[in-house]
Amino acid sequence: MNRIDEHLGALKKEGKKALIGFLTAGDPNLEFTKKAVKVMEDEGVDLIEIGVPFSDPSADGVVIQEADIRALKQGTDIFKVFEMTAEIRNDIKVPLVYLLYYNVIVQYGAEAFFKKCAESGVDGLIIPDLPYEESGEIAEFTEKYGVYQINLVSPTSKDRIKKIAENSKGFLYCVSSLGVTGEKSSFNTNFEEFFDEIKRSASIPACVGFGISNGEQVKALTEYCDGAIVGSAIVRAIAGADTDEKRVDALREKIRDLKSGIK
Repeated sequence: MNRIDEHLGALKKEGKKALIGFLTAGDPNLEFTKKAVKVMEDEGVDLIEIGVPFSDPSADGVVIQEADIRALKQGTDIFKVFEMTAEIRNDIKVPLVYLLYYNVIVQYGAEAFFKKCAESGVDGLIIPDLPYEESGEIAEFTEKYGVYQINLVSPTSKDRIKKIAENSKGFLYCVSSLGVTGEKSSFNTNFEEFFDEIKRSASIPACVGFGISNGEQVKALTEYCDGAIVGSAIVRAIAGADTDEKRVDALREKIRDLKSGIK
């Protein structure tokens, strides 16, 4: 069974909310990323998204764009990210998911990429620039290697929500609002309406992301769904420190703040 089903599925059955955390691989270096993943698991993060740095991350805001630049300057690439993931997998029990852009998969070779994911212990992929309608290009490999494609839905998905939700695996990534990633002070989305439609069609956990930055927002938004996804706030906390020790402290503090909103 895929670890996402084991972990997030179990939380959903128990009526508990999930916290999903994101960090950019190689920011500021891969040795710190290894430490950070362990810290996040120890602090209670239920699934960890590892961002594969990309030169043109179109779905990401300034905070993650700058993290990608720092990681790329360190020479971080998909080969090194795979190597790092394989090294930490035996010590990390929570699901690990890559967030990456489709060109990375194309350049690597689709089947070879999914095979490597399975060998390295990657449980799923979030591919912002591969819409659900075009996911048939990789469907045979997601099935063959048991690596889920995590689908995204947004308030503008409208009539597409039902079809996407019914045909998704792992968890559904529910985009809180229009635009790119980045912390927000408020949201204009009618979440009750948005998630009512999702819940009618989805049997898997539905988790909300984009813009969530603190425990109060986590608490408010998880009233509507199964979990919260936080990226930019975590990346910003790490970037604000100048030594690994301070980065770890900042990361722990931020995760504890976010966890304060989980019930």
